[in-house]
Parts: sequence; structure tokens; C-alpha cells
Amino acid sequence: METMHELIPFAKEMLSQKPNRKMVKLYMLGSVLAFFGVVIGLVEAVCSPFTSQERLEEERKAAPTQEQMEQQQQNLILEKSKKPALMQRSLVTRQHAS
Repeated sequence: METMHELIPFAKEMLSQKPNRKMVKLYMLGSVLAFFGVVIGLVEAVCSPFTSQERLEEERKAAPTQEQMEQQQQNLILEKSKKPALMQRSLVTRQHAS
């Protein structure tokens, strides 16, 4: 409501002056962008319940269950334990850099 009280005197002042072409183009561009913003916001508000419901369904299908995650962790631990240990150089015995 505050904005309307500020906007009305501003519009009266702009109409009392003779605006040049650049200012008219600038105000028209701003008005068009604002209009598109409002339209996009309305479309998003109308369509958001449908998309959020679809996302929930997709997440339920795609998300692994707790049991699957535990099984994957166990498999990973088994794979790591089966790998032969790589021979590593002992850094303690080195006296200087080569």
C-alpha cells in the first residue's frame, strides 16, 4: 500500500513534465520486464504443486533404502580388505632425499 502512495505522485510528476524518448523507452522496458516477471511468477505458483509432487515420487524411486546403503558399505569394506596391500617405502630409513 505504501508503494501505491509513492507511485501515484511519481506518475503525476512524470506526466506533468514532458519526458524525452530515452526515458519513455526505459520506462517501457522496465514495465515489460515487470509484466513478464509477474506472469512467470503466476505460472510458477500455479504449476508448483504438480512439479513438487512429481519430484517427491521421483526421489522415492531413486533414493536407496537404508538397507541398500548398509549393504553397499559392507561390500565396499569387503572389497578393500581383499585388495593386496601395496608395498610402501619406509620413510624412516631414508637419510636424505635422492
